[in-house]
Amino acid sequence: MSAKLKRLEEILRPVVEGLGFEFWGIEFRSQGHHSLLRVFIDDAENGVSVDDCEKVSRQVSAVMDVEDPIQTEYTLEVSSPGMDRPLFNLDQYRAFVGHQVRLRLRMAFEGRRKFQGLIKGVEGDEVVVQVDDQEYLLPFDSIEKANIVPVFE
Repeated sequence: MSAKLKRLEEILRPVVEGLGFEFWGIEFRSQGHHSLLRVFIDDAENGVSVDDCEKVSRQVSAVMDVEDPIQTEYTLEVSSPGMDRPLFNLDQYRAFVGHQVRLRLRMAFEGRRKFQGLIKGVEGDEVVVQVDDQEYLLPFDSIEKANIVPVFE
């Protein structure tokens, strides 16, 4: 995790949790003079409504105005993680053992950057993913992006 993401999480996690939601994670995409900050919130018991996102957005926006950690223009989005939820930390991978995941690595591992398979577990700081008949131990720090693949029965 970059220093900027760590700083943003330090600022935003207490705001989200103070409003009674789980801080699921954040994405920050710098796009020249205009960037995107996406904050993911969750509520396992009640789900997340548009009104919840609006409430969190107002509070996050106020704190961001005071702290001013992003020097360029940016758009703030507050969202639920959804069915294809992104995974941001090892605890989330542990919670989704047995689920399908699609992930992309920062650099190629055994000749590939993209993997889709079953989360088998977490060993130390590595995520175990089974793709077809082969298991891969992927270092968590090498994962650029990961999302749960929804399965509809």
